[in-house]
Amino acid sequence: MKNALKWALIAVGGVVTLIILILLVLPFFVDAEKYKPLLENKVKEMTGRPFTVGGDVDLSFFPFVGVSFSDLHLGNPPDFDATDFISIKSFEVRVKLLPLLSRDVQVKRFVVKEPLIVLIKSKQGRGNWEFTTQNTGKSSPETAQKPTSEKPLEGLPIRSLTVGDFSVTNGSIAWIDKATDMRKTVDQLDLVLADLSFDRPIGLTLSARIDDKPVAINGTVGPIGQDPGKATIPLNLDVKALSDLALTLKGTVASPADNPRADLTVNISEFSPRKLLAQLGQSKVIDTADSGVLSKMSMQAAIAGGTDKISVSKGTMTLDDTRINFNARLAEFSRPDIAFEADLDRINIDRYLPSKTDKNSAAATGASQEGQTTTVAPKPGGTDDKKKPDYTSLRRLVLDGKVKAGEVTVSKAKLSNFLMTIRGKDGVLRVEPLQIDLYGGNLNLNGNMNVSQNVPRSTVKLQLKNVQAGPLLKDQSDKDFLEGTTDAAGDLSFSGDDAETIKKTLNGRGDLRFSNGAIKGVDLVAMIQNIRAAFGDGQAIPAGSQTDFTELSVPFTINNGVVDTSQTNLQSHVLDVLVVGKANLVSEILDFRVEPKVVRKLGRQDDKKDYSNVTVPVLVSGTFSAPKFSPDLESVAKQQIQEKLLESDKVQKYIEKKGLKKYEEPAKNLLKNFLK
Repeated sequence: MKNALKWALIAVGGVVTLIILILLVLPFFVDAEKYKPLLENKVKEMTGRPFTVGGDVDLSFFPFVGVSFSDLHLGNPPDFDATDFISIKSFEVRVKLLPLLSRDVQVKRFVVKEPLIVLIKSKQGRGNWEFTTQNTGKSSPETAQKPTSEKPLEGLPIRSLTVGDFSVTNGSIAWIDKATDMRKTVDQLDLVLADLSFDRPIGLTLSARIDDKPVAINGTVGPIGQDPGKATIPLNLDVKALSDLALTLKGTVASPADNPRADLTVNISEFSPRKLLAQLGQSKVIDTADSGVLSKMSMQAAIAGGTDKISVSKGTMTLDDTRINFNARLAEFSRPDIAFEADLDRINIDRYLPSKTDKNSAAATGASQEGQTTTVAPKPGGTDDKKKPDYTSLRRLVLDGKVKAGEVTVSKAKLSNFLMTIRGKDGVLRVEPLQIDLYGGNLNLNGNMNVSQNVPRSTVKLQLKNVQAGPLLKDQSDKDFLEGTTDAAGDLSFSGDDAETIKKTLNGRGDLRFSNGAIKGVDLVAMIQNIRAAFGDGQAIPAGSQTDFTELSVPFTINNGVVDTSQTNLQSHVLDVLVVGKANLVSEILDFRVEPKVVRKLGRQDDKKDYSNVTVPVLVSGTFSAPKFSPDLESVAKQQIQEKLLESDKVQKYIEKKGLKKYEEPAKNLLKNFLK
């Protein structure tokens, strides 16, 4: 028995030794070059594309089954450029033979040098990566539809995997879109995987240049398990882009081949957005009013989700001197359902707006070096061929957002306790509400914009309470012409998405009230007295710098951009003022008549004349940027002629003595008509 076993082992050993010897010497007798045409024809038959192997083919069988190629080229379909779809300078793979018998894959080398992949999208939208199936024969319907009772394989058909040397060196990828004439490149691509296996973390080192901008990734992936497509795979990666951007990704990716889902923590180290944008060639974006902004930014957040939804939680971001806490959720990507919350401590929006130089560049280019303006010829048809906005994405959008801020500066106005809630669905965006504390008071606004049609339609309802007008106007417009506590209410509606259309379609009504204030730059009291002094009533008085009032009420209506007020009333301890007129928001022309009515004595203390009911109208004309104030001398003249000439005691006695009483009224009418 022992001898039989002994001879059996010797026989098996001899066979194995013989096989090994055959595998060792076989490459010396096999001419691999003979199989190059066969290989090229088979690949061409399967892909429908030209395929060539330009260099030598090297085979080995023991202890590693290996093959190496050089100068491989896989071409494009006939209707694409006559370039290669894929070319590889050299490729080598070597796998240990005997462990394969027990489904143990041990790869000694997997090396690809200088691969080049050119992805082309034609003007018709077809990609050169789309392969047409080359059938060598037709399968029968019975064969094609024959059900199988075999249970599908679970995981990979191997028990273990070990790879010694896995690398891709100096690779390149080009993306060419013929329809948009866009070209993107990835070159100097180097990839190294260390300790590649199922049950240990895999070291990852990747570097490349994307459009000549450096990108590098380092870290670990895995263990990936024996079924990587369904496994939960840990990630710990450091990513660097350009010269200043660095971020870390930590977490897991689950079921990447089946239903991919991620649960990651993202940490972006502090960097300069200004430098980053400059490196990307976005110079217009960084032309801000304050050149010191966009100098530092950092962020961290937890990101979770998959192909159906993504959530961002515990987000914090620092932008210059602003700190933002935020959360967000995105679902139903085809019909975006977005919810978000953002809480800012403080921000000065004016610092991030375009610089004055950038705003004035268009005007500057319209003038010659001698200071002469250049007339721009109108476009055919007299209209601007400006592209209309596309609101399709807004019509599909479902939105639920909230923004809070402790302090906000915008247009130089200082706001606090900012709260805005915005919702959107079916093309209707609603702000309900916008609440702001400002200058001792508060603003409450509700509004909506409906973009379900081609022309947006909007409504706004606002309330303003206890706001100090003087400091607000000084900060916001550098103007100092009005003081007082302000209350306002209004309901407005308009259409369009540009300033001119909005002004032309603006309609609504409202009421402005200012209390215990002053109109600066105009002294109506002095104006009235000095005009009367010019006609011989009393003495002129020095003009002051303002007109004080106890209340200024401005009810208004707006009809297609024309603001109409018929009951604007100013009350003070000296006079009442009624303002009647219109302001055209489109042409920016003012047309108001101010009728002051004296309710208290003017001038010197010894002036005993009663000025009650004295009216000296003031006309307001000009434009918004250059208003003009002037007394209505025509009305004053009429009044004075009537009082001085027709209604004086001497004239009345003369009329009665001469029997001219019957001519009094016709004379008055004649003078009135003459002065019209």
